[in-house]
Parts: sequence; C-alpha cells; structure tokens
Amino acid sequence: MAESASGDDRIIRETGVDARVASIIMPVLGTIGFRLVRVRLSGQNGLTLQIMAERKDGTMDVEGCEEVSRAISPVLDVEDPIDKAYHLEVSSPGIDRPLVRKSDFEAALGHLIKMETAVMVAERKRFRGKIASTDGEAVTIERDQASYGDEPVVTVPWDAIAEARLILTDDLIDEALKKDKQARQQAKKKSGAEEDDAAEHEPDNDN
Repeated sequence: MAESASGDDRIIRETGVDARVASIIMPVLGTIGFRLVRVRLSGQNGLTLQIMAERKDGTMDVEGCEEVSRAISPVLDVEDPIDKAYHLEVSSPGIDRPLVRKSDFEAALGHLIKMETAVMVAERKRFRGKIASTDGEAVTIERDQASYGDEPVVTVPWDAIAEARLILTDDLIDEALKKDKQARQQAKKKSGAEEDDAAEHEPDNDN
C-alpha cells in the first residue's frame, strides 16, 4: 500500500473516528519527531482514546509519552473529533508491538508474530509464525502451528493484512534489552559530546 496523501506510510490504518483522530495528530507528531503507530477509541474507563506512538528511531519512554500528550491535546481540543468526554492515554508500542509499517515487519525478521487478514489467504484468515522475508509486495511467514494439509510457508500480500503483532518470546525480550542498552549508550555519548562542546565554548575568565 502506497503512502497516502496525508503522508501516512502505514499499511494498517484506522477507520471511522479513529482515522479522523489519526489525520489530526499525525502532522503534529511529525513536527516533534514522533510517528503514529495506532489510534484506538475504546469503552475502557468510560471512553478512552489510546494513542500509540514512538520516536522516528523506534524508541519511546515516559518522557516521550508526556511530550506527545502535551503536543496533541490542544489540537484535539480545537478539532474536537469525538463528541463525548474521553480520557487521553498515550503509550509506547511495547515489546510485543503491533506491526503497522513494512519497516516494522523488516525489523522483526525471524521473530514470531500473529496476523489476521481481511481476505482469505491460503484458505485462512489467521496466521502464526516467524517472519521469513519481506519484499515490496508481501511478507512471507513460516508457520509454527500449521495443521495437516496447511502450507508450512505462506506469503501474504501487504494489502491483505488487517492486523499483526509480535508475540512475546525470550528472543524478542533479549533483542529489546540489547537495543535499549545501545540506545542508552548512544544517548550517553551524545550527552558527553555536548558537554565537551559546551566546555570548549565557555569564556576564559582567567585574568
């Protein structure tokens, strides 16, 4: 699925009110360095608008959630896409994240996912297995629970996917911990470099 006129590069998108909310907040997220993962309006705790977002490098933390919330709240108040009172909840995608972009699937190569399709593919609509490969047209999955007569490997076109998410496994957790450690090290190096740069530009007060 090509990028839409709104600049939405996700292959799995919302409909109805959720889609309206997505179109309102995506430009705001882009200006502060974040991207939208998913919008979901649910009846949880009265009415809850769940916004799942992440930085463009795929990271997200509490500070990021707070920044997103502060940025999108005024816009939602002005546009008022929901005609009832609701609670805004901003969260990270989590380790067992939804896969909404082709790049999400590419980053999850070798990991276990569960997926539902909008149309029948290989006589089924639900799949579970490891991502074997991706290309411009489809994702190929090696099924780990194939029934008798089922194809062990199935290729699903991008535009047939209705929903997909990672399944929490030890391998997935280990990879997430490694990525988190690398991100922290890079942030520390960047912070150290900025401090060194600031020190170099401090005026010399010696008489």
